[in-house]
Amino acid sequence: MSDVRQLAIAYIEKNKDRFLTDLKDFLRIPSISAEEKPDDPEIKQAAEWLAGHLTGLGIEHVQVLPTANAPVVYGDWLKAGKEAPTVLVYGHYDVQPVDPLDLWITPPFEPTLRGENLFARGASDMKGQIMASLNVIEAIMKTGQMPVNLKFLIEGEEEIGSPSMDAFLHGSQELFTSDVALNIDAGMIGKEEPTITYALRGLVYFEIWIVGPDHDLHSGLYGGVVHNPAQALCELIAGMHDQEGRVTLPGFYDPVRKLSDEERADQARLPMDEAFYLEQTGVPNLWGEPDFIPAERIGSRPTLEVNGLLSGWTEPGTKTVLPGKAMAKISCRLVADQKPADVHKQLIQYMEENAPDTIHWEVKLLQKNPPAIAELDNPGVVALGKALETVWGVRPYYRREGGSIPVVESLQRMLGVESALSGFSLPEDNLHAPNEKLHLPTWFRGMEALVHFFYNMR
Repeated sequence: MSDVRQLAIAYIEKNKDRFLTDLKDFLRIPSISAEEKPDDPEIKQAAEWLAGHLTGLGIEHVQVLPTANAPVVYGDWLKAGKEAPTVLVYGHYDVQPVDPLDLWITPPFEPTLRGENLFARGASDMKGQIMASLNVIEAIMKTGQMPVNLKFLIEGEEEIGSPSMDAFLHGSQELFTSDVALNIDAGMIGKEEPTITYALRGLVYFEIWIVGPDHDLHSGLYGGVVHNPAQALCELIAGMHDQEGRVTLPGFYDPVRKLSDEERADQARLPMDEAFYLEQTGVPNLWGEPDFIPAERIGSRPTLEVNGLLSGWTEPGTKTVLPGKAMAKISCRLVADQKPADVHKQLIQYMEENAPDTIHWEVKLLQKNPPAIAELDNPGVVALGKALETVWGVRPYYRREGGSIPVVESLQRMLGVESALSGFSLPEDNLHAPNEKLHLPTWFRGMEALVHFFYNMR
């Protein structure tokens, strides 16, 4: 190991306590984007806290840039020279809501250390990941010369789908031009399984509204002559999959990119077999397309899921109502070469072909984010893979992630910038759930890997 790398790693070890204190300060800011308004004080506070921290590191041209919603924190350090690559460090400072609050053991915005874990909303997703990057940049700049140029894009609305990002980037393309984006919002499979994510599923989100009578009816007086909207909705939803879990929207699978033999070998290598998912979920048996292993179904195959149902009387006790309307929230996770607009049309076609003439229906499009996929020979992916292998002593796992990070596709499409995706959160970190946590030994180990990443990019 070179002296400069070892010096940076030693600096991290020496400053562990301060790094943890800084993270706790950041976590105390309740920057929940789901409750966001353009002038949300907690969102503004988090952005300004980050801007101050970047300035303290010696980053230049630090700005809090407005968008239609939450501001973007920008900064740069461009002193490595014109021949050195430029790394765009991405992060998001917004967090998920904390509900249900009564399930938290300790207050969600009062960071609490229990054993090897720090508990707080945002600890893992992704304030802890942002601070890992910034701590490493500090360590390198304090002990040697940063080998790459740096730019920063830290947003405040990833948890609501980054709705302002395309418009923001459209007017800021030159500002964010880079050779690769470092994004550590993707996480690891396990403590000893360093992971690189090279593909993300996209998302298209709908509400389906079914309307029958123009008001709720007495189920005794009208049941049997009026098609219950709740029943009609359930019948339509049930028909959106066949008996083996395949989605039945017309043409849904036509554009789906097939896995190469190399990719299938990598997916089979992942320690995410049936037993893994049974343990993670607590279900009695798995379900889904039988021609694909669980890891492939999660990352390489598109899905259609019911996210919520609303109709009729749902309070305690009885009320014999025949509801006038029913609603379902439906999301589709999309994979390489699928387009949200096409899936929207496919859902409309399905409804046109299957909805009975006893009801009225409407499909509302709420959100759309295309999928993203990177080449495995992307210089950032190569540098990150070598870094993880250096620290963990094993070849990283390469996976297609089932979730979505909208900015990855936006950077790829609008700036031509590919992302190196990893992270140091764990499956048991309760992301988006009560008692979110960060495993600190993995966090510090991840910082060591990022030291190697930046030097590998030279």
